[in-house]
Amino acid sequence: MSQQADVSENDDDARLESLGYQPQLHRVLGLFANFSVAFTYLSPMVGIYSLFVLGLGTAGPAYIWLNFIPIIGMLLVALVFGELASHYPVAGALYQYSKFSVGPGYGWFVGWFYGFALLITVAAVDTGVVAYFAALSHNWFGWNLDPTDHFTILCITVALLMIQTILNITGAQVMGRVAQFGVYVEIVGTFGIAIILAFHGFHHGLGYLFTSQGQEHVSFNALALNFHGSWLAAGLIAVLAPVYIYYGFESAGDISEETKDAGRQVPRAMRLAVIWGGIGSIVLTAALLLAIPGDGPGGVSEAVAGGVPSILGQLPSGVQDFLLLMIIFAFFSCGTSIQGAGSRLAFSYARDEALPGASWIARVHPRFGTPVNALIGGAVITVLFVLLVFASPANDKHFLFITYPGGVNALVALVSFGVSGIYLSFLLTVIAAWVARARGWVPEGRFTLGRWGMVVTVVATLYLGLMLINVVLPTGLDSPRAFFNLDWITLLVMFVIAVVGALYFFIARPDRGVGHHLHDDLEPSGSER
Repeated sequence: MSQQADVSENDDDARLESLGYQPQLHRVLGLFANFSVAFTYLSPMVGIYSLFVLGLGTAGPAYIWLNFIPIIGMLLVALVFGELASHYPVAGALYQYSKFSVGPGYGWFVGWFYGFALLITVAAVDTGVVAYFAALSHNWFGWNLDPTDHFTILCITVALLMIQTILNITGAQVMGRVAQFGVYVEIVGTFGIAIILAFHGFHHGLGYLFTSQGQEHVSFNALALNFHGSWLAAGLIAVLAPVYIYYGFESAGDISEETKDAGRQVPRAMRLAVIWGGIGSIVLTAALLLAIPGDGPGGVSEAVAGGVPSILGQLPSGVQDFLLLMIIFAFFSCGTSIQGAGSRLAFSYARDEALPGASWIARVHPRFGTPVNALIGGAVITVLFVLLVFASPANDKHFLFITYPGGVNALVALVSFGVSGIYLSFLLTVIAAWVARARGWVPEGRFTLGRWGMVVTVVATLYLGLMLINVVLPTGLDSPRAFFNLDWITLLVMFVIAVVGALYFFIARPDRGVGHHLHDDLEPSGSER
């Protein structure tokens, strides 16, 4: 493989053409816009307001320190992805990196898992806004919307999705501006709220953050979970609260073809999204923990029962309404960024003849410069996923050794793939980088890891592999893990998506189409894989 770059590092379109693609998308995003899309997808606000109860109710206030595990782990992953993004600044990110690193079939499956995870995550994020919208509409208009009503969930989610789709259709610049405003909202919603809570008065000293408040004991645990007195066992579950937050930074690579100086700016955006996401998350989490009104296990139980709203309920009503508005926009900008990233994956996938109806999906609007059909098609699929909220069996359903618990709608089970699918596609992509290095690949983008490349790749692989096991491990519906992982359901969803993908792969052989798009002037041997 060539070890010298013959392409101008400042000419994005020239590099794209050297990879066998004609520029079609409008290159209008700078570093801040690219970072904003990645940061609002990661969204500390959305993550914390959704997962605070999981962390606090399993390991107590000390769960805050578990943030450093996924922050460090994902920063290593971001370094690996940044090197790939700099060498392959192409829309589709993980799919393209894996395709070029290993081969068309491998890359196709990475894109398959990653694509489903993105579509499901859009459904999860958009349905997550319903409770906050219902609360705000009650305060402002006196409406009494039931956030658990299936029809209410569907109507609000579809309305939100329509607005997101229209904005994304009108151009990458609009998506970037929504994301940029979302960054300001995240700043106010993390650092701003932390400052407001501090001025209002914390109820605990910093030492509180180093205590479990007895949550490892079933007699004190706020969720009635039994860890048999082991904080380590509780921590293995509590760590998933931050684990579910620190991803999405890879979307900076999905919009590479719309980013100026992508080979340099995309890796920077990835790293900055993880670092600032981590800082914002820790600051807000610490403020919320210190603002818990009660003392001892009873205080934790009250905070878990009431969630974040019970802590913020101490603030004046006007501040609460303002915060609700910010939370809603945080969910909105997060979903908009994920949808935008997913449509670029679909476009990149279809451009390589990897999907049915590829020519239709790959069309780019001549005026807006966006993959309109990919956006519309993705929105339709997301709505179909949202319809799964209506599938809620009243009683447990048994199939062989698998039990689906009653009272849990099917979307919740599907959402479990949102995180596990992301981690699986991340792991496969980092393994692809490992394989490429073993074959002699030398990164030649604007950002490289140099002699640390293999070490970082190996450690990132270990982190992703161990955490993926922690996410999907089935341990029974009567175990503490069942609070978020419905035993075998997560693995079952992964298996079904894998089987459907394998059937389509062996019937349609999309890898043959993908194989026609392995051209790289820097690596002439790539087309011979």
